[in-house]
Amino acid sequence: MNKWLAFWLLGLIWGSSFLLIRIGVESLTPFQVVFIRTAIAAVGMNLVLLSQGQRLPLTWKKMFPLIVIGIGNTSLPFALISWGEQSIPSSLAGVLQSTAVFFTMIVAHLSFTDEKITVQKAVGLLVGFVGVALLATRSVSEEGQVTPAFWGAMAVVAASFCYATFTVYSRQHIKEGYTPIMVSTGAMTVAAITSGAAMLVSPLLGGPPNTPLADVPLGTLGAVVLLGLLNTFIAYLMYYNIVRDLGAARSSMVTYIVPAVSVFLGALVLSEAIDARLVFGTMLIFAGIAVVNLKVFAWLNRRRAAAAL
Repeated sequence: MNKWLAFWLLGLIWGSSFLLIRIGVESLTPFQVVFIRTAIAAVGMNLVLLSQGQRLPLTWKKMFPLIVIGIGNTSLPFALISWGEQSIPSSLAGVLQSTAVFFTMIVAHLSFTDEKITVQKAVGLLVGFVGVALLATRSVSEEGQVTPAFWGAMAVVAASFCYATFTVYSRQHIKEGYTPIMVSTGAMTVAAITSGAAMLVSPLLGGPPNTPLADVPLGTLGAVVLLGLLNTFIAYLMYYNIVRDLGAARSSMVTYIVPAVSVFLGALVLSEAIDARLVFGTMLIFAGIAVVNLKVFAWLNRRRAAAAL
């Protein structure tokens, strides 16, 4: 497959994840959605890992970082997004999840000496978070009351913070001795185990009862199975190939496609409203991401240096 075709296809697949999650939580609990999703992906990834003659590490020292990443970067954010989508549109969830870019910069600034926030990045952060604040106002009633949708939106933002935090953790602790497929397989396996445990324990602690699969509409069950098989398992494998072919920097540009796809599919399939605040807030977040990644500041600095010489 052409590498750029694969890039756009991945953006479409990941962008549709929010639609599938929204369909899933209409009948299933968030933990059920996460467990089915991660269990399917974990089985597939383990089969791929074994086919390549690799296996997960058996020592606690080697496995511990994968456990942390599996919980912090997979099962927890998956659960937060699924819980949030019970009360917010899939389009809004897709846009808010893109804020992981901003949180990654903040966490990296605090963790690494070579990842400091520059003036340019600070401007991008400010613009992006103004967009988030604008989107959050869609979840406040005319009387100024905070609605359940507000907490749903904040859950998705919290998921973005998890992605940022544990992506930085991965950079710090995943070094020699781990292949990319090994990291993903280990994390997804841990996510399946922990989300499965949470699914069983949650009703005992006052959470909603799990829906018997026999009572779930076939369309909903199919959406969640597709979420696990295509949007998680196959998409992860595609991403590694795209990173190999295009490099990490270009591959990260898929961030621009995912929220746009989620907004389009939410409106097309679920008739979700696209109002002025959603459009303008999304544009501000996109603008913030663009400013962060623009090379114009570096170009201006080079021009000034050349002029000085």
